[in-house]
Amino acid sequence: MANSFEEECDYLFKAVLIGDSAVGKSNLLSRFASNEFHLDSKPTIGVEFAYRNIQMGDKLIKAQIWDTAGQERFRAITSSYYRGALGALLVYDITRRATFENLKKWLRELREFGSPDMVIVLLGNKSDLSHYREVNVKEGQSLAQQENLFFMETSARENVNVEEAFLQMVGRIYEITSQKSLETKTKEATNPTLQGKKEIICIDEVSATKQTSNCCSY
Repeated sequence: MANSFEEECDYLFKAVLIGDSAVGKSNLLSRFASNEFHLDSKPTIGVEFAYRNIQMGDKLIKAQIWDTAGQERFRAITSSYYRGALGALLVYDITRRATFENLKKWLRELREFGSPDMVIVLLGNKSDLSHYREVNVKEGQSLAQQENLFFMETSARENVNVEEAFLQMVGRIYEITSQKSLETKTKEATNPTLQGKKEIICIDEVSATKQTSNCCSY
């Protein structure tokens, strides 16, 4: 992803993938970032991330997606990575009810450590294994409605709704960011003392690879 990292962007949006271990987070990320799927994917240790550039209108957005470990013993490590995240993909496995029942716990953590404006998309992954389904579609839809989340079912293996899920999240973040930009410009126009100041859109506070990322401002 070196070229994606180096290419200049208009916005840098950080987002996280969260959920229990083995729900398919890493394969969702690899499918979105490089259109790859690994049947023998191993549990993520700590945190990994990938980039992908997305064109929206005349703006180039660099989506920086973090894959946080779902195993409980890594919870203390990954909580710090929510800071600065503008979006989250909350993933459960439709064939394992326990992963669905744990979503409330993940939501509490997101809302404790994340931004109040964070865009959250609920994903019921492994829809290709519907014959082993333990969580029906209506349950996912109902939870999303109760918690004010976006929702869809995905299959990283068959590449169903993966692109749509990430783009829905990034698109909504862009809408919120654009609205804030417009409000800032309006304030500057009505208050000359604010003119010339810049608003930081996002701050990449943590980097596992010790790279420095220039966040986009205007």
